[in-house]
Amino acid sequence: MDTPQPITDQLAPGIPWETRLQHIVETMREMSLQTDPQRMVRAYGERMSTLMPLRGIVAISRRGLDSPWYRVTRFSGWEENINPWKQQDRLPLLSTGLLGELLYAEQPQVIEALQIDEHDASYPYLGEAGSIMAIPQFDQGRALNMVVFYHPDRGVFRPEMLPDTVWVSNLFGRATHNLVLTEEVKQAYRAVDHELKMVADIQRSLLPAELPRVPRLDLAAHYQTSRRAGGDYYDFFPLDKDRWGILIADVSGHGTPAAVIMAITHALAHGLPGPQLPPSELLNRINRHLAQRYTADSGTFVTAFYGVFDPATRVLEFASAGHPAPRLKRCVDGSIYSVDGQAGLPLGIEVDVQYSTSRHQLVPGDQLVFYTDGITEARNPAGEFFGLAGLDRVLGRCRDQAGTIIDAVLAELDQFTARQPADDDRTLLVARVV
Repeated sequence: MDTPQPITDQLAPGIPWETRLQHIVETMREMSLQTDPQRMVRAYGERMSTLMPLRGIVAISRRGLDSPWYRVTRFSGWEENINPWKQQDRLPLLSTGLLGELLYAEQPQVIEALQIDEHDASYPYLGEAGSIMAIPQFDQGRALNMVVFYHPDRGVFRPEMLPDTVWVSNLFGRATHNLVLTEEVKQAYRAVDHELKMVADIQRSLLPAELPRVPRLDLAAHYQTSRRAGGDYYDFFPLDKDRWGILIADVSGHGTPAAVIMAITHALAHGLPGPQLPPSELLNRINRHLAQRYTADSGTFVTAFYGVFDPATRVLEFASAGHPAPRLKRCVDGSIYSVDGQAGLPLGIEVDVQYSTSRHQLVPGDQLVFYTDGITEARNPAGEFFGLAGLDRVLGRCRDQAGTIIDAVLAELDQFTARQPADDDRTLLVARVV
């Protein structure tokens, strides 16, 4: 049984194999540098023309079309370089002719002595051809594309050329298609990233532009999303009698879906006649609207802590919906503990949940740290949680400014996590009682 000759032996007889190998290596190296499919096809064609006895090519495609329609995507006779991926409206659309018959036959063919009628729709492309070689290019089991090599002389192409030519042409076709898909993915990613940036900008605009001046409180805040947009939320509400409402919340999940629920929570907190009400009633109302209209079928929920601080008495009235209790450092005696009350279910799970209000007396020097679980659940490379122990290491020392407490927590967190990227949103809100 005869061993088939490689295509370079068939198409470039007499050229030493070392020369052919060098040519192929240079071709592959050039192809690997290409990022534009249009340039890749052009460069490949120039390279292969030195190996193949061709005068020109016609490329056709039926991708996205029903039988018998097809498009001419490339033709050596065109003076203008049309990009078939970006200028599809300029490509000839045909439904008859030899080219269509070859494409829909889905078989490689050599016609050594071509005779084509001048009325054939393919005549403008193959009218001067004496011989052709038609190579189908397969995608998902179907010949969606075809390249037809032509030469004015008869007998130039031989059937024994077909096996390797089909192989090489299809490998190059897949490489080109992958490059097209890569570019489409990049474009889609850029569009999505732009939209996510807009979502993130809108979300951040819902946070306080600057911290309010609350009598007898020194405030500082840190907000960091794990992605473009996130679900953490904090806010302040000026109330009667110089009191201030302080809200911190965390939407389950990450990214844009969490940011949407965060925005809804913001709208409910500001749109309902709630901040003047006791903390428990504000959470009751937000929960009722979330559960009835927004979260019941999605499995999404919101943990929240809402407190009302009275500067005249330094009393904090608060209610919690499954949110981590603020950590308090009492500098007058060095104690550290959580400001616990009766925590209810997170918001948005059950419509009829009723939250309760608790009270805590604060004193000068107290350092109150509100946080989301992205802080305490941050992990080190060994998989261990930062936890309350991490917060307490920082709170073990009393500091004279809320901002320095934030900085100290973040420095401790960076050291603990070895500066690994955050896998959850992280929010810190520190109130130092003065």
